[in-house]
Amino acid sequence: MAGAAASLSIGVQARGEPAYTPAATVEPFWVRALLIGAALAFLTLFLFIPLIAVFAEALKKGWDTYLLALVEPDAIAAIKLTLLTAAIAVPMNLVFGVAAAWCIAKFEFRGKNILLTLIDLPFSVSPVIAGLIYVLIFGAQGWLGPWLAEHDIKILFAVPGIVLATMFVTFPFVARELIPLMQSQGTEEEEAALVLGASGWRTFWHVTLPNIKWGLLYGVVLCNARAMGEFGAVSVVSGHIRGETNTMPLHVEILYNEYNFVAAFAIASLLALLALVTLAIKSFIEWRANEVNLQPDQE
Repeated sequence: MAGAAASLSIGVQARGEPAYTPAATVEPFWVRALLIGAALAFLTLFLFIPLIAVFAEALKKGWDTYLLALVEPDAIAAIKLTLLTAAIAVPMNLVFGVAAAWCIAKFEFRGKNILLTLIDLPFSVSPVIAGLIYVLIFGAQGWLGPWLAEHDIKILFAVPGIVLATMFVTFPFVARELIPLMQSQGTEEEEAALVLGASGWRTFWHVTLPNIKWGLLYGVVLCNARAMGEFGAVSVVSGHIRGETNTMPLHVEILYNEYNFVAAFAIASLLALLALVTLAIKSFIEWRANEVNLQPDQE
């Protein structure tokens, strides 16, 4: 039997046809249907229904009330602060992520594992604890508090504190996307460019960056999404000053606690729209990266 199967496989390959390889496991139809149904039920219950509920509650009193809630001065201030925070934190983490990934993937040095552990620190530490760390450092009774007060520099309960807290909770995203990507690519191309006389910057712009651009964009998208939706750390350092230090998530909390549900869900729906846009961009980047990776194989 085994010899006949081997002869059949050789004969098929000789004719240029793909050899038959039996599947490791063939699940019954009812098992596949059950698993797919369970996944769809989970997504419907925990994702689609809450998302629909947010928009339904936001539009409960009509479009006019919805738009008025979005253009209210405190809401505009919260939207601007959220975008400003992301506009500062994301580029800073972009630079850090590329530098950290390059060092870890391309060089061997003492303390490499420590650096990797520190990069993962925001994933394991509660955002509230991160905010309290900044209070300990920059607060009135903190390590730098008296010096900051003496020089009239305000970090806590101001925009700088919000930016710092956001940077802390978002800085692993770019680095963690790039490190495995750059490690898998090795150093041969960079070494060849340097041997041919290219400078370090030229090597980065013309060799390294084209190879990591899709992973870099993916990390930036994730970093931006987390920056705009961050609540815990920002809540500790912001002071909840309406119109000044409230980001969109904090503004939603205040409106909800005031029983202004329509306005709260209106701002929440805007955050949900930003999340959906982020998801669409993320999906496009994944698709484009897969297309780029498949091209060399097809050639």
